[in-house]
Amino acid sequence: MRILVAGGFGYVGGRIAHVLGEAGHTVVLGTRQAASSPAWLPQARVIQLQWQDRAALEDSCRGMDAIIHAAGMNAQDCAADPVAALEFNGVATARLVAAAVKAGVKRVVYFSTAHVYASSLEGTITEQTCPRNLHPYATSHLAGEQVVLEAAQRRAIHGTVFRLSNAFGTPMWQGVNCWMLLVNDLCRQAVTTGELTLRSAGLQLRDFLTLEDVARAVLHVLPVGSDCLGDGLFNLGGGAAAQSILSMTELVAERWKSLTGQSLPIVRPAPAGPSPSVLAYSSAKLLATGFSPSSRWPHEIDETLALCRAAFGR
Repeated sequence: MRILVAGGFGYVGGRIAHVLGEAGHTVVLGTRQAASSPAWLPQARVIQLQWQDRAALEDSCRGMDAIIHAAGMNAQDCAADPVAALEFNGVATARLVAAAVKAGVKRVVYFSTAHVYASSLEGTITEQTCPRNLHPYATSHLAGEQVVLEAAQRRAIHGTVFRLSNAFGTPMWQGVNCWMLLVNDLCRQAVTTGELTLRSAGLQLRDFLTLEDVARAVLHVLPVGSDCLGDGLFNLGGGAAAQSILSMTELVAERWKSLTGQSLPIVRPAPAGPSPSVLAYSSAKLLATGFSPSSRWPHEIDETLALCRAAFGR
């Protein structure tokens, strides 16, 4: 397949693009800034996406079999500029989908977020759970979702929306804006400070999954027909029980010791307040289509630690 990855130099988009290329697909990297083909995917063509220009977007989509839309503003930027958040995550997504339809693209995969449900996830969450988060990051992504799902409903495209939980793992290059994410931050701390510091007691529960499984989910849905995908909306989580931030921190420390023989102290405030609520982020709907996560957490952490040692090592 010939596939355009919007946000192809980003954290999620870069890993997806790399895996698609390894699987034999022809990958085109879409980016806001002019760039050349990266060392990690030299065979890819790079195009600069003109998000405000409908005709230019249509030209970018022409000849593509599928579009993976992994571009978007992060939560901090959305909070700082809610209008820009809606303009890009919502309106620009609408322009891209309209361009894809006009260009005859058959498949669009859009990456949304689990945070559409709530700012703090708790309880059992399925695709039937009502999205209630009013943060601009959530509402703007919800607007983008609805564009894709509406086009799929009227059979203009085969549309898939992934509500992504806490993905972690190795970016394709160190300059990706991903080092504020928990596991990535812990891996960098291991290399740069020799200890793992948490801002809380670490008892909060999170649904973690590897970037490897994010990319595998894309490979899974691309050839699947609409009859199997239903309405196209899927929670994309780790498929296992939620883990505490502390337990993930302990796993990073364990992997560091396995790789280097060195122990890492974990520094955290004393627990205070009630125990965290139970979290079950259900990916049962996606699993029912035949997808199965590999859940290679140690491998993903080891690879991230290796990148950090090369990029940030003293």
